[in-house]
Amino acid sequence: MMKFTVRPMVLSDLPAVLAVQASCYTEVLLESEAALASRLALAPATCWVAHDPAQRGTLAAYLFTHAWPDDSLPPLDGLLDDSWRAHAAPDTLTWFVHDMAVAPAGRGAGLAPRLYAAAQAAAHAPGLRRSRLIAVQSAAPWWRRLGYAPVPAQIAARHAGKLAAYGASAVLMERTLAG
Repeated sequence: MMKFTVRPMVLSDLPAVLAVQASCYTEVLLESEAALASRLALAPATCWVAHDPAQRGTLAAYLFTHAWPDDSLPPLDGLLDDSWRAHAAPDTLTWFVHDMAVAPAGRGAGLAPRLYAAAQAAAHAPGLRRSRLIAVQSAAPWWRRLGYAPVPAQIAARHAGKLAAYGASAVLMERTLAG
């Protein structure tokens, strides 16, 4: 069995992230390097990768997460900045789990829970107590095992435009984080 190392993501990981992304998602969900770099710049402590140290330059999995205003959703493949931070009170922010993908070579090694746990520990540092995500490609059952549930219909309806970009089966989910 391969030994994978989990560590914070760095900018030089992005080409390998794009390769994992391409192996996991349909073309509609592929995001540009610039969009992913903006997420990493927004919250480097909560973006993580898993790699096999023997396979230099490749990744087995990645996870992008960041704080985000609770009343909106970040756009798919959009450039993010932190201009909202100056006006956002901590209790109006959520920990947004933007994207997690595990390449075929990393599947079955428990990488997704390891990445999530590492990022969640870092998200607690700034005091984030709620989390949201958009489950795609039938991933909602996996997220349910981590305590996520679909948001109420009226909240999902407010975000229908941005949700549509993620595909017809996209599910906006949320959970409370343990204190």
